[in-house]
Amino acid sequence: MDEGAGVRSRVVDEEGRQMSVDQQAETAGTFVRGVVECFGVEAATAVEVEDALVTVAVTGEDLGLLIGPRGATLDALQELTRTVVQRRGEEHGTRIVVDVAGFRARRTAALESFVRRVADDVAASGTPEVLEPMSAADRKVVHDTVNSIDGVETSSEGVEPRRFVVIRPSTVRRDESADA
Repeated sequence: MDEGAGVRSRVVDEEGRQMSVDQQAETAGTFVRGVVECFGVEAATAVEVEDALVTVAVTGEDLGLLIGPRGATLDALQELTRTVVQRRGEEHGTRIVVDVAGFRARRTAALESFVRRVADDVAASGTPEVLEPMSAADRKVVHDTVNSIDGVETSSEGVEPRRFVVIRPSTVRRDESADA
């Protein structure tokens, strides 16, 4: 298939045919199962499709090697899986999430709790706080969490891979901005 040929927002298979979300899910599951096997760990892999979201969940014992420090190995596995599935597409509407041993849900809950404490401190002290560099997914959790808290706001600063979030007192109250 030529670079400029075809319709945007689709993923194609080796023969140039458009891949359905279910086919993309199957490809993602097969790839993740292969990686898990290469790591030599005993684990089950389940694939779930909901609208344009494909979730590949790996469960088992002693899966820390697949997660890595702060989820770095898991993030790499997810990116590789996405790349394998979408290697021939141009723009993609399907989102692929890989999770190992429920790490993503635990990480999100811990990050939300931490961010709420920091946001409360910022609101009380009026002093901005700079968080450590983090992945785009973690930055999104921070922004979403802070958006639900009155009196504080966020901005992302820096350049990948050292991009970070700053939590600062907001200049406009949420109820005032809704009236504007």
